[in-house]
Amino acid sequence: MPRKPVARDAVLDAFEAVLIDVGERAATLDAVAKRAGVSKGGLLYHFPNKEAMIAALLERLDRLAEADIDAMKSAPEGAAVYFIKSSLWDDTPMDRVFVAATRLAEVAHEETRRRFAGIQQQWLDVLAEEIGPDLAKAVRYMGDGLYFNAMLEGSHGGGAAHRQADVEALLAAVELLRRG
Repeated sequence: MPRKPVARDAVLDAFEAVLIDVGERAATLDAVAKRAGVSKGGLLYHFPNKEAMIAALLERLDRLAEADIDAMKSAPEGAAVYFIKSSLWDDTPMDRVFVAATRLAEVAHEETRRRFAGIQQQWLDVLAEEIGPDLAKAVRYMGDGLYFNAMLEGSHGGGAAHRQADVEALLAAVELLRRG
């Protein structure tokens, strides 16, 4: 049986998965190497320490957030509708890196918190440009709530139909608020 290719992204994916599944404290070099199916030496070839893996994860977060913000800016339905519709856990690369980074922020990793603050401000700026600063905050909080609850529900709970109904209700509320 051929060995899996040892690649930097595979190790980073394993780090992300361990963070999501069991949290920052359990995301040891040994645990990540085991999850990636590589030796500890193989992991160290790509990442000399845990902080290097964190830096790479945050680069991934920045890259995916930038793509999301660009999509938000150019969304034909508008930034607010895009933001709310995309605020459901869908197991996308952005979802996974976002939750993994959240595990780092939970333990007061300052650089992660700084990056999150920057991303949230960019989302808020795009929303504010379209719908004004006050409604932008409300939309961001709506999206945050949708995301958090969908993430917690996972594959159980109300299911996709229930969450879609929530999205539609929030979009209707935003439209009412826009009309003022």
